[in-house]
Amino acid sequence: MSVFVHMLLSLLVVLCSFRLNDVAEACSCALSHPQDAYCNSDIVIRAKVVGKKLLKDGPFGTMRYTVKQMKMYKGFNKMQHVQHIYTDASESLCGVKFEVNKYQYLITGRVFDGKVYTGLCNFNEKWEKLTLSQRKGLNHRYQLGCNCRIKPCHYLPCFVTSKNECLWTDMLSYIGYPGHQSRHYACIQQKEGYCSWYRGWAPPDKTIINTTDP
Repeated sequence: MSVFVHMLLSLLVVLCSFRLNDVAEACSCALSHPQDAYCNSDIVIRAKVVGKKLLKDGPFGTMRYTVKQMKMYKGFNKMQHVQHIYTDASESLCGVKFEVNKYQYLITGRVFDGKVYTGLCNFNEKWEKLTLSQRKGLNHRYQLGCNCRIKPCHYLPCFVTSKNECLWTDMLSYIGYPGHQSRHYACIQQKEGYCSWYRGWAPPDKTIINTTDP
């Protein structure tokens, strides 16, 4: 083998490696507090995945999951009942993988042309892994904070700059993400438009909130 051919093959291997790395790292998501995930989603449901089918559309296809909806927390204005969840079949393109006939999941997503789409950048979690505070947040507390802004703090110093902000400092903790605020707190709008972190077994105003458990 000539030196030129050897160099050419080496270059092709390097280029292919870069290409594979690009594909593997194509899905990049900013960290999001569960409350933001709730407020920014069209649909929020608890459901069990009971089937899946690969649809041959696009370069990698689309995975269609059939779900049994247990409860809808948000999205009544979009649809009354969710039967299918769509996601990219490739994880490199942010497709999410659900296990069939095994777990109940919290699933969040957006609605396009009457279909619910989700992905790795949405908040999807096994129901059993959610904390009690997160479940209560889905029931009522997160909705109270959709006019608030959760401001991430990655490096000190960091400050709130308006009355409707809550400073999110989970990323500073040695525990990492998801941290204490993600798992146990909601940023709720209080009197005079001020927003602050709230944790407690009773909601701040029992006269306007349904306090039933999830």
